Amino acid sequence: MRILFVIFCALSFMLGTNIVEAAGYGWGYQKNNNQEIPDVGKYKEIIEGHQAYYADFSEEKNIYLTFDNGYEQGYTEEILDTLKKLNVPATFFVTGHYVKDQPALIKRMVEDGHIIGNHSHSHPDFTTLSKEEIKKELDLVKDAVAKISDQKEMNFLRPPRGTFSEQTLAHAEELGYVHVFWSVAFHDWDTNKQKGWQYAYDQIIEQIHPGAIILLHTVSEDNAKALERVIVELKRQGYQFKSLNDLLVKNNIPSIT
Repeated sequence: MRILFVIFCALSFMLGTNIVEAAGYGWGYQKNNNQEIPDVGKYKEIIEGHQAYYADFSEEKNIYLTFDNGYEQGYTEEILDTLKKLNVPATFFVTGHYVKDQPALIKRMVEDGHIIGNHSHSHPDFTTLSKEEIKKELDLVKDAVAKISDQKEMNFLRPPRGTFSEQTLAHAEELGYVHVFWSVAFHDWDTNKQKGWQYAYDQIIEQIHPGAIILLHTVSEDNAKALERVIVELKRQGYQFKSLNDLLVKNNIPSIT
């Protein structure tokens, strides 16, 4: 499972360079270090009109911290400790494998006030699935989380591998989900290629901008060690860490989590 997740993340990273697949698209953006929302090209036009976000365009110095959890490498508890210590909310996008394997961590995420988002049951490419198949993937995760925690509903979705299409955006919206992409990310998921906390810190600080949705992977030791330093520095710069529910309120979308 760990090997498969690393492969999936690598595919997502490669697709994130604006490579277009026959069945859909792979989310990506043009990195910059000028504290501006990055250019996502035609993807911005594609997701407009759907309940889908990759940044907060209010120009307020808000940050939305999100993590993808496909399997556990032993760093999530440290990440949760840091978030609790610094009173920072986050959203954890989990797979079916993660929910089954780490029920205690799922329960703690909810008890600590974080949001559990849907990353699908088996991490497939949604652009190859029917609406009914997508619903099954999402329901399996939602129901599994509801059985072991106090979060009974889900309305945030991060598509596996970052792949999407006009059709999958529409299907997800019809199923009550909001797509959450990202505007800050880097190569952090390969546990055999960790580069130290300074690398993770620099990657985040260099890309940060008002309204950023940050994507991190909890399997990264670098992220776990850098997180407190990142939060402290960004707060020093005047940023506020917000929940994705706050983003919904900004856009007049009711929250159900």
